[in-house]
Amino acid sequence: MIGDIETKECQLKDPMDLFHSGQVVKICAPMVRYSKLAFRTLVRKYSCDLCYTPMIVAADFVRSAKARDSEFTTNKGDHPLIVQFAAKEAQVLCDAARIICPFADGIDLNCGCPQRWAMAEGYGACLINKPELVQDMVRHVRNQIDKPRFSVSIKIRIHEDLKRTVDLCQKAEATGVSWITVHGRSVEERHQPVHYDAIKIIKQSMSIPIVANGDIRTLRDAEKVHHLTGADGLGTMTFQWTAVATFLYGEIGVILVLCLPFISPLRWQKIFTISLWSKVAVFWNKMFLTIIVLLIVLFLDAVREVKKYSAVHVNEKAANVNSSVFDHIQMKLFRSQRNLYLSGFSLFLWLVLRRTITLLNQLAKEMASHAALEMQVNDATEAAKKYLAKIERPQEGLSEKGNGAKKELTEATNEKLRKEVELLKAELQKTSNALHKANTEVAAVKKQSEGLKREYDNLMKEYEQLQDSLNKEEDKKDL
Repeated sequence: MIGDIETKECQLKDPMDLFHSGQVVKICAPMVRYSKLAFRTLVRKYSCDLCYTPMIVAADFVRSAKARDSEFTTNKGDHPLIVQFAAKEAQVLCDAARIICPFADGIDLNCGCPQRWAMAEGYGACLINKPELVQDMVRHVRNQIDKPRFSVSIKIRIHEDLKRTVDLCQKAEATGVSWITVHGRSVEERHQPVHYDAIKIIKQSMSIPIVANGDIRTLRDAEKVHHLTGADGLGTMTFQWTAVATFLYGEIGVILVLCLPFISPLRWQKIFTISLWSKVAVFWNKMFLTIIVLLIVLFLDAVREVKKYSAVHVNEKAANVNSSVFDHIQMKLFRSQRNLYLSGFSLFLWLVLRRTITLLNQLAKEMASHAALEMQVNDATEAAKKYLAKIERPQEGLSEKGNGAKKELTEATNEKLRKEVELLKAELQKTSNALHKANTEVAAVKKQSEGLKREYDNLMKEYEQLQDSLNKEEDKKDL
C-alpha cells in the first residue's frame, strides 16, 4: 500500500490552508482507473494543488489487505492527498479512515457517483437523499479520528429541488465537514450543461469552502467557473456593501457639515433655495423613499446572515479537530455583523439627515418671522414714544393753566363728544331705516317673483293643454 515511505506518520500539509489562501485551488478530481499514484505525480508537476485517489469501496478496503495494496499507493511527494471512499455505514467509514489516516491528509465521502451498481449497493448519489446518514458518517469520523489537521469532506450532486441540496449541505456543515464538492448536475443528468448557478446559490448559503465540479477541463475553465460561482468573493467586501459603507461615510460628512455652528439656519435656507437644489427637490421624495427601501432590504438580509451564522454551533471536539472551519464560520459571522451595522447605521443616519434638513428649514423660517416681529415691535415702540411725547405737551400746557381753565376745557371737550355721539346716533337711525326699507323691498320682490312663478306655471299648463288639443285635431285630419 505504501511506496517509498516509512510506515510512521508523515508531516502532512493541511488542505484547508489552500482554501484560505485567497487563490483558486486547482484540484485533480477522482477519476476511475486514472487517479493513481503515477498520474497524481504527473499532475503535481503542473501546479496541481490537491489530488484525490479514485473512489475506493470502504468495506473492501477494511476487510482485505490485498484490496488495500491494490487500491492505494503513495509516496513522500504525494501530498496533500485526499482518499475518496464509497461507504454506507458509519463505522466502516471510520475504520477505513483510521487505516488511511497516517498516510493521507483527509478522506472524502462519495455522495455523487451516479453509476447503477453503486446506487444499487447504497453508495454514491443515493446518499444525497439520506442527509441523516451522511451526518452520522461524518460525525463518527470526526469523533474517532484524533488527528486535528485531518479533513473530512463530501462530494455530492444536486437535487431537482435545490432547497433539498442546501439543506443537505447545511446539515453536513453542522457536523464539522471540512468542505463540500458540488457536481452541478442531478443524478439523472450525464452530459447536460452543468448548473453553475446552483453551485453559486449553495456557496452563498454556506460558510465552509465549496468546490465546483463538472466540465472543468482547462485552467481557463477553472478561472471562469471560479467567477461564475462567486468563489472570488473570499476576503473582500462585495460591491453592494462597499457602496453602503461609502454612503454611510457620506452621510456622516453631510451631517457634520450641517451641524457646523458658524453656519446659521438662514444661510442654509438660502443655500437650499438656489436653482440647483430646487431642481433636485423635485426628485427628493422619490430618491428618499427608494434609498429607504434599499437600506431596509439590505438590513433584513444582514439580519438573516447574522442569524444563520449565529445558529451554526460547533462543539468543542469539532472545533479542536477542524479549527480552520470554526475560524471560517466566525469570519462569516463577523462579516454579517459588520454588514448589519453598516446598513443599520446608514438607515438611521438617512432618517436623521432628512429630519435635520427639515428642522433647519423650520428653524430658518422661525428665525425670519422672529426678526420681522422684532422689527414690528421696534417700529411700534418708536411710534408709541412719539405719541406719548405729543400727549405730554398738552398735558403740560393744561397743568400750567389753573384748575378753572382745566375745568372749562374738560366741559368743552365733553360737549363736543356729546354732539358727536348725537350725530352718530342720527346716522345709525338713518342706516337702520334704510336697512328696514331694503328688507321690505326684498320681501316685496320675493313675493312678486313667487307670483310670477305661479303665473308662469299656469301658462305652461295652458300651453301644454293647447298643444295636446292641436295634436288631437291633426290626428283627426290625418284620419
